[in-house]
Amino acid sequence: MPRYNYVALDARGQEATGLLEAASSNEAIGQLRQAGYFPTSVYEEAKASRDGKEARRRVAKMAKMTRPRAKTSIVLFQRKKIKPKVLMIFTRQLATLIDSGLPLLRSLNVLAKQEPDTVLKNTINKLAEAVQGGNTFSDALALHPRIFNDLYVNMVKAGEVGGVLELVLNRLAEFQEKATKIKNKVVAAMVYPIIVMTMAMAIMGFLLVFIVPKFETIFHDMLGNKPLPAVTQFVIGVSNALKDHGLWTIRDRSL
Repeated sequence: MPRYNYVALDARGQEATGLLEAASSNEAIGQLRQAGYFPTSVYEEAKASRDGKEARRRVAKMAKMTRPRAKTSIVLFQRKKIKPKVLMIFTRQLATLIDSGLPLLRSLNVLAKQEPDTVLKNTINKLAEAVQGGNTFSDALALHPRIFNDLYVNMVKAGEVGGVLELVLNRLAEFQEKATKIKNKVVAAMVYPIIVMTMAMAIMGFLLVFIVPKFETIFHDMLGNKPLPAVTQFVIGVSNALKDHGLWTIRDRSL
């Protein structure tokens, strides 16, 4: 039975080479896919001996492509976060691509090309470089803590160990979607009380500054020098303090 040399990528995007027996090149590719590999080059051993130089050139080229790249310098003043919705969409798309059989490295490159968000696009490119350099996906994510929190990194690490990365990514996308919905509901629920409290404070300030002083004049004309009830005196005192000092304080701060 013919033997075939192959160059393939595993689920983490790392290169693997070897030799296997198969009736045809298609059968060899099928065996590699069943084993969880994604072949990039499959050729018969006899042909490889005839074209040894070309085969070695292909292997050398693949090795050069998978060689770790030098670390790029961190650009200061560019520590911008992305929106939770953008991260959720990226997570779901990555899970879909991996679940369809596309290697992790290829999936990251595809998403980087079509990502409209500049910050996430640069982050995906850095993730692809780290994975291509031999790091695990979870280690690459841990290098960007402002975008991927500890829960995200640890979940991905568990998915890598268990071989269910696409399932974990789907769960993360669902969790992010539910968290975003809950956050939006809380924000929407807080808008109405804030508006009511703001209007109440504005109305109260208007009454104390403009209306209560007029009542003080009316009470003085009606009662003369007779003492007013304690509650009325307290309200008038607050009104005078706000009118004499509150407006001056606001004016000084505005200046």
